[in-house]
Amino acid sequence: ITPKAIIAPHAGYIYSGLIAGAAYAQVAALRGQITRVLLLGPAHTLYLQGLAASSAAYFATPLGDVAVDQEAIAQILPLPQVRVLDAAHGREHGLEVHLPFLQLTLGSDFKLVPLVVGDADAAEVAEALEPLWGGPETLIVISSDLSHFLDYGAAKVKDAATAVAIQQLNPAALGENSACGRVPIGGLLHAARQRGLRTHLLDLRNSGDTAGPKDRVVGYGAWVVGTES
Repeated sequence: ITPKAIIAPHAGYIYSGLIAGAAYAQVAALRGQITRVLLLGPAHTLYLQGLAASSAAYFATPLGDVAVDQEAIAQILPLPQVRVLDAAHGREHGLEVHLPFLQLTLGSDFKLVPLVVGDADAAEVAEALEPLWGGPETLIVISSDLSHFLDYGAAKVKDAATAVAIQQLNPAALGENSACGRVPIGGLLHAARQRGLRTHLLDLRNSGDTAGPKDRVVGYGAWVVGTES
């Protein structure tokens, strides 16, 4: 699959870094081609209606600064579900943990469109993606973990069902506790279905497989979404 988007987890690297790496390995070949990354993930620190953009000029990591594409953000601000809300980004880890992966795989030639997603539906997220969808210069990254705090066996069953929903491009099948980022995932699936894209599962495991106990786990999956190459 030629990647247009990836879905990858956002836990601590010791827990989910390996799984995220499987997704980023798919986009490493796009270095020099990708100039814009749309990065969407769920709100962890506050209740939010719609999608929150950032007014920042850049996001800083130990690897350097990542410029924010304010021109792109301006294109979607007229949508009623999109607004600038820096409070949604201030303490939000779900987007920032992806930045070192992006910096290492794509270099420093891309600009970032960071969107924290709160209370919205798949169609509203897809509508916000549409004006910025672009061509081969634009990559979409959806940040999401899967089930939370089930035991190991129950999590395997739940996450396998989520993988089927993603495979079938079916946002409606993403139920409660399927994924913390089910709204942004749903938006991507909605858009992917409209555009005839496919999804491919790269890795599916949980914190009990990596660095945590098995009685209470968090699920992680990595997918690439794109056209058959």
